[in-house]
Amino acid sequence: MKRIYLSGPMTGLPDLNFAAFHAITTDLRAEGHTVTNPAEINPKGGTWTDCMRRDIAALMGCDTMATLPGWEHSKGARLEVLIAERLGMTVVNFHDLVTMGAITQPGI
Repeated sequence: MKRIYLSGPMTGLPDLNFAAFHAITTDLRAEGHTVTNPAEINPKGGTWTDCMRRDIAALMGCDTMATLPGWEHSKGARLEVLIAERLGMTVVNFHDLVTMGAITQPGI
């Protein structure tokens, strides 16, 4: 069982893209994975800095990161990916998990 951290764009998107984060979390958990979802860590948002501090702390408890579409355009997600890569964590595109049959795609 993987401990998966979700990383993707939030700032500037409707409802901070929470629907996509929650849909992916539901599917991954149904497969038996432990998922760390930033939308659950910061349900009411907050300042970018405060949210990133909480998110990065939570990332440290994971061994795998799954990136959501558009992550490369997000300042926060790029930082999370950089940290994960530098610490030797596995970083995979969410769609690669779908291709490998690990989960079903929730329509994103």
